[in-house]
Amino acid sequence: MSYLERPKYHFPVTLGTITRVYESLRHGFRTFTGPNAFMQIVTRFAPSPTGLLHLGHAHSAWFAAREAERNGGRFLLRIEDIDRGRAKPEFEAAILEDLAWLGLQWQQPVRRQSDHFDVYGELVHVLEEGGVAFPCFQTRKSIAALVDHDLNAPNGPDGPAFFSPDKDIPPAEANRRIEAGEPYAIRLNARKAARLVGDLTFTDRGRGTLPVDPLAGGDIVLSRKDAPVSYHLAVVADDALQGVSLVTRGEDLLPACHVQRVLQVLLGLPEPEYHHHRLVLDAQGRRFAKRDQSATIRDWRENGRSLDALRRELGWE
Repeated sequence: MSYLERPKYHFPVTLGTITRVYESLRHGFRTFTGPNAFMQIVTRFAPSPTGLLHLGHAHSAWFAAREAERNGGRFLLRIEDIDRGRAKPEFEAAILEDLAWLGLQWQQPVRRQSDHFDVYGELVHVLEEGGVAFPCFQTRKSIAALVDHDLNAPNGPDGPAFFSPDKDIPPAEANRRIEAGEPYAIRLNARKAARLVGDLTFTDRGRGTLPVDPLAGGDIVLSRKDAPVSYHLAVVADDALQGVSLVTRGEDLLPACHVQRVLQVLLGLPEPEYHHHRLVLDAQGRRFAKRDQSATIRDWRENGRSLDALRRELGWE
């Protein structure tokens, strides 16, 4: 099916429309029960298998599990492995081993995002067909130049916001370029999406009700050749499909709420509650991060240090 031949949707779409999309793909998401899915507290820990878990992950996993347990809810584990170039089976195995050592138990089955690329792809098409997403042919170099010249570009959850001029390319020309094999990404038309969704808020348990800036992320990437789906789209889809009612994560991810609330409304998905917890810092006052080769849970275990010692180190005792 060409870019011009796909069926059209009207936005914001209803939850029923999206549910029919899921059903048409015959994935049978039995954990999702629509607007009443949030009668029970459901939390999740969703690591990426692109490296070993560091000590900050231990805090996040314990935090999510505790919030579910204290409310008589369910704690889920999701493997966010959409980055197929960096995700490794050995890291996933290490995640399961580390979480078990931390004393955590989660509801089965574990959801792996790489098993559902066709679902995410259909959602990208829904956004395209509704006129709120478009093919962008800009290269990394041209994007950097455009952002450098836009002195008013806000900083979004993924860096400086980028508003692509390619949203004005006529569909017939875009289709010709795609069929000719020109590389492209599908991006959200942030300004059009902002007009459609109107004024939005989100609720964080530690901060109260906060306003959403629908332009904060710019025209975010929804999919591209090397990443069939973006983090933001996969996360909002999975949270809805799994009935996640309370999203717990580090406070560094608070800016992601702006983009994710817009996607939730466009796709007719339920709005979860949020709790962005404090970050665990190392001895130098830096937050733990994989890219910095921070101390890992495996390092802690292999050095003979106990679980009780880790709980004390992270302020859990």
